[in-house]
Amino acid sequence: MTAKQGGTEPAPPASLSAAAAAPSPLPKLLSALFYGTCSFLIVLVNKTVLTAYRFPSPVFLGIGQMVTTILILYVSKLNKIIHFPDFDKSIPKKLFPLPLIYVGNHISGLISTSKLSLPMFTVLRKFTIPLTLLLEVVVLGKRYPLNIIISVTAIILGAFIAAGSDLTFSLEGYASVLLNDFFTAANGVYTKQKIDPKELGKYGVIFYNACFVVIPTVLICVFTGDFQQATDFKQWTNVLFIFQFLLSCLLGFLLIYSTVLCSHYNSALTTTVVGALKNVSIAYIGMLVGGDYIFSLLNFIGLNICMAGGLTYSFLTIQGLDHPQRFTDEEKALSGTKS
Repeated sequence: MTAKQGGTEPAPPASLSAAAAAPSPLPKLLSALFYGTCSFLIVLVNKTVLTAYRFPSPVFLGIGQMVTTILILYVSKLNKIIHFPDFDKSIPKKLFPLPLIYVGNHISGLISTSKLSLPMFTVLRKFTIPLTLLLEVVVLGKRYPLNIIISVTAIILGAFIAAGSDLTFSLEGYASVLLNDFFTAANGVYTKQKIDPKELGKYGVIFYNACFVVIPTVLICVFTGDFQQATDFKQWTNVLFIFQFLLSCLLGFLLIYSTVLCSHYNSALTTTVVGALKNVSIAYIGMLVGGDYIFSLLNFIGLNICMAGGLTYSFLTIQGLDHPQRFTDEEKALSGTKS
């Protein structure tokens, strides 16, 4: 009796099934571009709101972004546009420690944007990359080939060269952006770990994360006096300011969504490097229009080394080298079928 007569079909080769399960290049590329665009725009808009208009509370702005996220996802769920599970007592355990990481990332990012010039913000944000690489190895058990490590090292080298010539040192700005680097790295790695479609899925992770974070953030805003300062702000009658404040809130949701989407289709390190390349673009713009950048040859050289390393990493990512474990698994599966 043949396998077909017995009612069973021969199993496809493991390499073919693994290749079918791997994401195609187009969603990987589009999700990375979407994340880079959202990340680029929100930094510019936040910089305008917090610096140009001198809005006094980054925390209040962060609350606006969280509330916008909750409303958009909840209305979309009610209209059956998206789906995520209803709340139950297991959800906090499934999410932890993402809410803590998320609020740290959100607030430290807004504070650092307001305290540093765009070029120096760009330089210091590069330290997210080695932290992400380290966390992916420790938390997710990933292994990266030498050429990936070399390209990431080039980005960090450029960051050190540029930072060494900073003429506008700000202790609070440096501390907040380095803290933001750590939270960003942790957020990317743990998001990658939590967005299992069989559990909460990407929409559930975003929605419940924002829900758990918004209440303690509001309390912090009230008790520190930020809420009073924000409500007393005189520009609330300025239509252009209101538009940019609401645009920042919308971009806050889009940034969270694009981060999860990019982490889903790519590695957390890829998401981090896309953000790094975005920051280099912002640095070049900041040199021309920011008004708070002091030109230095070393700083300019460092930024260009960062860009070269990021472009190299992007090329290697397109070649599929940021998923080295996949090739190892295929080889093992093939050797198993031969034995």
